[in-house]
Amino acid sequence: MKHKKSLILFVCLTIAIFACMIIANGIQTSWGAVSVEAVSYDFTDSNGKTQTLTGKLYKPVTATAENPAPAVLMLHGYQNDKETNDAYSIELSRRGIVVLSLDEYGHGWTSAGLKERGWTNHKVTVNYGEDSEEAGTYKKLGSGGALRYKIMMNFSNLSFFKDKYSKGDDGSVLYDSSMGGKKGFEVLSDFDFVDSANIGVSGHSMGTWASWSTAAACPAKAVVLQCGELFSKEAYDADKIHFNNVLLLQAKYDEFNYFRDYENTVTDELMSTDLRREFLGLSTSATNAGSSTTGTAANANAAASESAEWNKTYGSFSDGTARRIELINTNHRLTTHDHHALTAALDWFEQALGVKYTIASNDHVYGFKEWLVFAAFLMAVFAMLPLMNLLLAIPYFRKSVQALPSEPGKIKTNKQWLKGAIITMAISALTYPFMTQLGHGLLPLPEGIFRMTIGNGFLSWYLLLIIIMIITTMIPWKKSRKQSTTGKLSANGANAAKQKAAAQNDNIAPKTPVNWYDIGLAPANKTDKIGWKLFGKSALLALILLGFVYILVTIFTYAFQLDFRMIWPFLKPFTLERFGQFCVYFPVFFVFFLLNNSKIFAQMRTKYTLQLDTNGYWQTFWRNAVCMAGGIFFIILLEYIPFFAGLGPGADLLFSPTFGGPFMSLLIVFFPQILVFSLIGTYMYRKTGSVYTGAFVISALACWIVTGGSAIL
Repeated sequence: MKHKKSLILFVCLTIAIFACMIIANGIQTSWGAVSVEAVSYDFTDSNGKTQTLTGKLYKPVTATAENPAPAVLMLHGYQNDKETNDAYSIELSRRGIVVLSLDEYGHGWTSAGLKERGWTNHKVTVNYGEDSEEAGTYKKLGSGGALRYKIMMNFSNLSFFKDKYSKGDDGSVLYDSSMGGKKGFEVLSDFDFVDSANIGVSGHSMGTWASWSTAAACPAKAVVLQCGELFSKEAYDADKIHFNNVLLLQAKYDEFNYFRDYENTVTDELMSTDLRREFLGLSTSATNAGSSTTGTAANANAAASESAEWNKTYGSFSDGTARRIELINTNHRLTTHDHHALTAALDWFEQALGVKYTIASNDHVYGFKEWLVFAAFLMAVFAMLPLMNLLLAIPYFRKSVQALPSEPGKIKTNKQWLKGAIITMAISALTYPFMTQLGHGLLPLPEGIFRMTIGNGFLSWYLLLIIIMIITTMIPWKKSRKQSTTGKLSANGANAAKQKAAAQNDNIAPKTPVNWYDIGLAPANKTDKIGWKLFGKSALLALILLGFVYILVTIFTYAFQLDFRMIWPFLKPFTLERFGQFCVYFPVFFVFFLLNNSKIFAQMRTKYTLQLDTNGYWQTFWRNAVCMAGGIFFIILLEYIPFFAGLGPGADLLFSPTFGGPFMSLLIVFFPQILVFSLIGTYMYRKTGSVYTGAFVISALACWIVTGGSAIL
């Protein structure tokens, strides 16, 4: 009967997954009104090597050679890919606009790495054009250091800037800060179903710098910046380069300081700076001073008195001078799918591209697609559990199932568990901000091998935690063996009887040393060494479970151009290059999660762990979740409570902006991942009696998320 229930649940989940993805595909194609296809284009990189630029093309059926349509080029942010632009792509295309969403250099399936962007040996610590060597805001990076560090320090440095910024005195150079955007614009212009004189560009985060660079080189009719940085006209040749109709979407709680002009918070005062006024086409303190000397002080004062306001359009669409800064009440990551932000962008493109929508700008359907895909992702992951139950019924795998260790002396009391949980959370919270950033930019890893930039941050953090977990496992291990030796009953009969009676009166279980079975790494019948047969069967079991999920995502990617995600990319099919990176990082990820599962699931087991009913599962799960995610939750509070209180991001205030940015902003997607991992791991440990299967599955999912589409050198 149990197996029948598992089979029914597995079949129902699989059917539901397909139903969700079919409906999601209907939404993204507007039920046949838009064709969606994967596209790729060859180009020559800075070294003369042929590279492939990949993307996703949304073509309304109304766009034809006889009736060419306006188009928009979409450019994603750091660690994202072409599918991150789905909200904009879906809403624009269902309104008759052609959309090409690219995988930029180093992301998705584009073959060119981040290094094709180039770098220089200097950086600035203010907005470009407002820096100076005298003030110490224009600094050299030096000739040494990791390549990924130099590239990331140059993300806001653009290839159309003056040589002072775009070239280094050591021969370094920014090759293409459009990150493939210029090639994408060229491709769009060549389509006969696109009105080549009516193309817009939009990007998020890193993609806003790519958008600036694309618009500087190409005749973009409009630019929409989703969390973008501004720069003074002193940074580039303003006589030769002009930007048409630019909208800046300003996230109120942006974790990256350069997207809030290096201020701690986004307030109304931000709009009164020369940088913002210059962007909006209003007079600045410098122009006022110049005007007053030419006898036009009255006009200058009148212009200066015009206030710079949020959510107000300045200039004219007809001559390309339209400018607007829209304040969005959200954070950096969520701007890509914010209702207010998308409505403002749709309005902007309608006016700038001269189209007339038949669908209201605030009528959105992208959210349904997003939730359907996310539901399919969760169901695919949780479908592994009934599938595991079915596989465990097979004789070969059945032998890998064992009872949980139940020796009373080795079960944590509530007080003991709480103490261990506090220590575990504290270690996680204290090490996360520093170790992730160390690995992200400075850890001396062989960059020809370890090429995942965000992956290196987690690699650094995991390596430290591995060392800590080994030490904290060995200490009680040795202590228990010492106690078992010194606590043996005396050979003297009288003493032996006396000690035995005392133990019985105090209800104390005989002490035995901690063994491999106790920590989840050995079978119950061979507790004195690691269970390698158990290890092998668990690995095969996990491979089958993960293979099921991989087959699903591959089917949906090639049939519907949809992967598993929720705003942030989760699971997608590998390219050969990215599978190689998965193999490089997986061993460290596996060791981490193996020790993590051993520490949290096995070594910190309580009486609820042994209760194999529903209540026992949930009582065990929340305890495991607290240990796995509690430290990260504390960091989230540390980051955002001061921010929402109007002080600024916690990491920036407590440490420095160096420890803010990417690893803080991804907490909102990392935290839910850990909760899902805890759900899976708890179930698999209780079901199998060892930590191997859960460790294989969780570490593979974590490594897959990191290497499947995010930034690669």
